[in-house]
Amino acid sequence: MREQDRQILRLAVPAFAALVAEPLFLLADSAIVGNLGTLPLAGLGIAGAVLTTAVGIFVFLAYGTTASVARQLGAGDLRAALAQGVDGIWLAAGLGILTAVAGLVTAPWLVTTLGASPAVEPFAVTYLRFSLPGVPAMLVVLAATGVLRGLHDTRTPLVVAVAGAIVNVVLNLVLVYGAGLGIAGSAIGTVIAQVGMAAAFVTVVVRAARRHGASLRPDRAGIAAAWHVGVPLVVRTLTLRAALLVTTYVAARQGDVALAAHQVVFTLWTFLAFALDAVAIAAQAITGRALGAGDVPGTRAATRRMVQWGLGTGVVLGVVLLAGRSLLAPLFTPDDGVRLAITAALVVVALAQPLAGYVFVLDGVLIGAGDGRYLAVAGLWTLLAYLPLAGVVLALAPGGRSGLIWLWVAFGFGFMLARGVTLGLRARGSAWTVTGAVR
Repeated sequence: MREQDRQILRLAVPAFAALVAEPLFLLADSAIVGNLGTLPLAGLGIAGAVLTTAVGIFVFLAYGTTASVARQLGAGDLRAALAQGVDGIWLAAGLGILTAVAGLVTAPWLVTTLGASPAVEPFAVTYLRFSLPGVPAMLVVLAATGVLRGLHDTRTPLVVAVAGAIVNVVLNLVLVYGAGLGIAGSAIGTVIAQVGMAAAFVTVVVRAARRHGASLRPDRAGIAAAWHVGVPLVVRTLTLRAALLVTTYVAARQGDVALAAHQVVFTLWTFLAFALDAVAIAAQAITGRALGAGDVPGTRAATRRMVQWGLGTGVVLGVVLLAGRSLLAPLFTPDDGVRLAITAALVVVALAQPLAGYVFVLDGVLIGAGDGRYLAVAGLWTLLAYLPLAGVVLALAPGGRSGLIWLWVAFGFGFMLARGVTLGLRARGSAWTVTGAVR
């Protein structure tokens, strides 16, 4: 038990710090832009939902790469592990360019579709158009991070993420206030920070690949294999992002104050989700390596322990958020109505954290096992379960603060409970415990 705990902590603690640093990009944007006024903050809420969806769809670049690299590491083939990682980075760069171009063309339509009011639309479109050129760098960061996590190196991502977060805050302050660029300055600062992070990660991976004789050239078969592994995870992620976009749409229909408050609550939810995901990342790496080495009993023992860690972490985060919620709202907005709505919705978010911890850990275990097909199907069923709940809130809940509370009850408990049921049932079985270097 103690050895399991040490292994989990050795991976999870640096991953926790790195993951917490990453959402600080959006937290910093929210705090800085929020002090420009309610409309810019609401615009960031819409643009942020689009941007995180565009990048989040391809989170398999981190998750799938972590699992496949860890399996090769468990099988004792470091050169093959690094070669798979390089192929993942090439895939990330190509997908990032395509996504950025598509987003720039459709930005106004995306903002309108998500229900932004005419007063909010210009701010949302501006942030999107200045942010989208940084998407290729963001995806390369995902893929390179996955390579290092698969190699059980979570310290390098920590250093890069912390440095990137600090640079992002400084650039945002200088460009938004010092240069007077407003919401556009916030987007530009974030793009510059992400490009710097991508360059740092690529340098580390390239050096490791050269040291162990792995090719740096794009390999069609390897890139195709990376995409094939990622497709089920894309479907799984699309269902999650669809649920988040539906939630943002309902918030937008409840008025600008509710939307602005939702942006802050959603950002804090993301912050906590990344914190909980630290244990899930440990689960991905530990599960992939154990199954690659053929150790099914060890995989199950580690899973049980990591679930306990997930639940415990969720309880701690929930208590901290519940105690500090009234101190957080003033950091993001001077508007009293928005502050009250944020404080009220954060109660729901705090109470949902233990359930979220359970869900994220099991999700990480199954990703590490390469069980993408099941996760895709389960995601579809979970989304179908959530849509009626969101529809009821849209149709029956009042606008403003009360409606936002009911919206987060539907998401934080209804949606997450559906995920917990589907993941828990799968973890009880044995279909996911396939051993070997390749699933």
